[in-house]
Amino acid sequence: MFIVYIFQFTLQLINHTIKSLYMRVFPINIRHTIVFVFSLLFITSNAQYHADELGNGFLCRTIDMANDYEGKVICSIIKRDCPKQSKKALLYVHGFNDYFFQTEMADRFNKEGYNFYAIDLRKYGRSLLPHQKRCNARQIDEYFADIDSAINIIKSEGNDTIILMGHSTGGLTTSLYCHSKGDNCPVDMLILNSPFFKFNMGKILNDYVIPLVATIAPLLPSIDIPQGGSTAYAESLLKEYHGEWTFDTDKKLMLSPDVSTDWISAIYNAQKMVWDGLDIKIPILAMYSDRSVSREEWSDEFMHGDAVLNVEDIAKYSNNLGSNVHRVKVIGGIHDLLCSNPDVRERAYKYIFYRLALLN
Repeated sequence: MFIVYIFQFTLQLINHTIKSLYMRVFPINIRHTIVFVFSLLFITSNAQYHADELGNGFLCRTIDMANDYEGKVICSIIKRDCPKQSKKALLYVHGFNDYFFQTEMADRFNKEGYNFYAIDLRKYGRSLLPHQKRCNARQIDEYFADIDSAINIIKSEGNDTIILMGHSTGGLTTSLYCHSKGDNCPVDMLILNSPFFKFNMGKILNDYVIPLVATIAPLLPSIDIPQGGSTAYAESLLKEYHGEWTFDTDKKLMLSPDVSTDWISAIYNAQKMVWDGLDIKIPILAMYSDRSVSREEWSDEFMHGDAVLNVEDIAKYSNNLGSNVHRVKVIGGIHDLLCSNPDVRERAYKYIFYRLALLN
């Protein structure tokens, strides 16, 4: 008990000394300035977010990035905290011609005790600026700075367990990101939702045309190449057609936008790295549908299979990511597995949270 009294007296003495020095050293106007500055720093830290377009408690924050070959660059962080205090977080990275709109995903992760974050990468969704070419990139690692910025913010907000999830092109990007970090990967697990590990264009285009375009891209940059005229996949998602979802079709176009020779080169070179083998040090959950759909016009098949990628390619190249890969075939899943029919996505979430539970 005597030791406790001594400890308390010491704390009081230190507190009194600091206050005394503060009052003597700094005039009253300086003291007020110090208090104001510290208050402003605290307020600014929290005020950098604003209410997001999704409503329902979502907040958004715009991050200014270094300028690139098109000029000014930003990325956007969207978040919703878990109702209960938590130090666990999930960061979601969207795919091509995409942005974050899936509020159900946040609902599920919040319910499981995770603070939810998503990022609209540069030149996508909330981050697309008027002078930029939509979805454009010259190298896949352009996105690494965006992901680094998001992870730094997530850590600064008190999270010490971070799960990274990428869909489609976001799955390719996050795989290369984690590989680039080696033993210093800042996330604890990687979840891949139908990662884009190979173009699904048929043998001649895959084996000859795409490699040729990637080779000549430095000589003929920024040439636009159409991606086709089908809106069937978008119809399988949108509520006004055959799906369950509502999203801004100015941010996620029904008709996939043209891509540049630069973009094809960036994606192809990233995919080649996956084919050659990565060395991701953290656990990986790679998920994909059990079937692919190859049609131009919408049919009910689009509600039960991947209409964008060849699922056999995903299954094959997922084995090349690292030494701790768990593959899951989601029966009846569409390309974005977490936008599949309710029973299918319920199974997908069960797989995810089962694997996450093994981390604890």
